Amino acid sequence: MTEGHAECFVAMGTRVELHAFGPCDPQALRLARHEVERVDDALTIHRPSPTVTLNEALSVASGAAVDDPILLAALIETRVLMRMTDGLFDATVRQGAPRGAWDLDIARGRVEAEGPLAFDFGGMGKGLALDAAAASLRAGGVQSGLLSAGESSILAIGQHPLGGPWPIGVPHPFAPGTFLAELDLVDEALSVSATVDAAAPCRQPTLRSDNGAPVTAPLTAVAVAAQGARAEGLSTALLAASPEERDRLAQRHSGRMLCFRYEGRDAITLAITGELACNV
Repeated sequence: MTEGHAECFVAMGTRVELHAFGPCDPQALRLARHEVERVDDALTIHRPSPTVTLNEALSVASGAAVDDPILLAALIETRVLMRMTDGLFDATVRQGAPRGAWDLDIARGRVEAEGPLAFDFGGMGKGLALDAAAASLRAGGVQSGLLSAGESSILAIGQHPLGGPWPIGVPHPFAPGTFLAELDLVDEALSVSATVDAAAPCRQPTLRSDNGAPVTAPLTAVAVAAQGARAEGLSTALLAASPEERDRLAQRHSGRMLCFRYEGRDAITLAITGELACNV
């Protein structure tokens, strides 16, 4: 029987679970938890943090230094995701307002903006945290593990301890006990973004990056990628996309992505991309 180890705690506004299987130094899980908490401390906008400091600076000036390495990494990933999604993903969007123009000088560690703006990494922060935890666990010798931040962000390390991929089901929000899709993961991350959730009717809205309008259609978007942050950015972009933008996004990326729209309690498949090792 394969030995299992776990670390469960609350961070980034949700329950985080880190499960490792096989030989594992208990210190490895504690170090992985520390990495999650470091990401939370750097990117939160709900208490003093490097992100809050940056936002305060950009509210009154056209440029600001970025001294925190985790914040800098989040900004770099944001720029990558903006290019990958033609701007559908953007960490600066505010409701009712279009995205602000900004640039990042990585060498100087500086953000330059054309006007006041603020960053909110809620669309990818959990993925960044799971990436950091996974890197720590792998460095500690863990070869099989499953990490989650809530039910919407999951990262698999290696294969299932019994062999083969990790089977992950995406729950149907209106049909308890059933799945929209079942996907197999090996060294991959899965993210689910949705405008509907029977368990969380007051969730924060996903916003269009071009005008800040909330996405009101009843949708669920799923993305699988090698990194948690990348999966979260892609699922957010897929959720916010118009039908034409969704088609372009699907054509540009060979990874696994799915999108569903609801008519009453029935799920209608809008998009399936990539080589899907799954049942839909």
